[in-house]
Amino acid sequence: MSSGPATLRMPLPGLLGRALAGGRGHGRGGLPLVERNARAYRHLWILLVAGTLEPLFYLLSVRIGLGALVGPVTGPGGRPVGYTEFVAPALLATSSMNGAVYDSTFNVFHKLKYAKVYDAALATPLGPGDVALGEITWALSRGLLYAVTFLLVLAALGLVHSAWLLVAVPASVLIGFAFAGVGMAATTYMRSWKDFDFVILATLPMFLFSTTFYPLSVYPRGLQIVVECTPLYQAVTLLRGFSLGVVGPAMLGSVAYLAVLGLAGVYVASRRIRRLLLK
Repeated sequence: MSSGPATLRMPLPGLLGRALAGGRGHGRGGLPLVERNARAYRHLWILLVAGTLEPLFYLLSVRIGLGALVGPVTGPGGRPVGYTEFVAPALLATSSMNGAVYDSTFNVFHKLKYAKVYDAALATPLGPGDVALGEITWALSRGLLYAVTFLLVLAALGLVHSAWLLVAVPASVLIGFAFAGVGMAATTYMRSWKDFDFVILATLPMFLFSTTFYPLSVYPRGLQIVVECTPLYQAVTLLRGFSLGVVGPAMLGSVAYLAVLGLAGVYVASRRIRRLLLK
């Protein structure tokens, strides 16, 4: 009973850390798992390169083809912007989403159900929270690579119009954190590869309707509310504001939304991994 008051006096970060680690907080935050993934990808580097090319192909198709047929559209703050400038930050947000979701769903499911990587990890000082944080940190590393590469492409194409675009790099990491956390939490509930149809069912409509290619104003008000509640819309709004230099206090709401979503995902994922592997 003597541990009760000490637990109550523990700061909130300490309580969260203890909950995530499942009482076994000696795993250095999952860094060994990040190192393991980095070593594994030394022979799969082509997959990392391919992830940077997908948004580039979309951007070039818009700039060379569709962008020439579409005039200015309404951007943040109600001002008109070129169509390529409107779509580019949305593609960066989508790239961050796809990279994080791919790593935290398909790869995590294989390691959890078939490769038994986490069974081996939990036989070491790593705890369930360390496993969750390690996998999500690796997903963020890939997202950071995609973001930096994409921003260099934007600069080469002359699509950088504000110094605020530099903030898009940490913002992309936050977006990856949100989707990686939710993706990993959802993966712990999946029973077979067939369940991954739900992943496509969630990400594809978000890509098409979260103001990636047209403004929110084209929707009726009822559908606007639905779109505004999606994480990709919050991500697109955040990056579009930084890209075009339209920055305001309202963006803090998007930051808070994505941060809470990621933290909730990490918490659920760590508890589920503990339940599945430490029965």
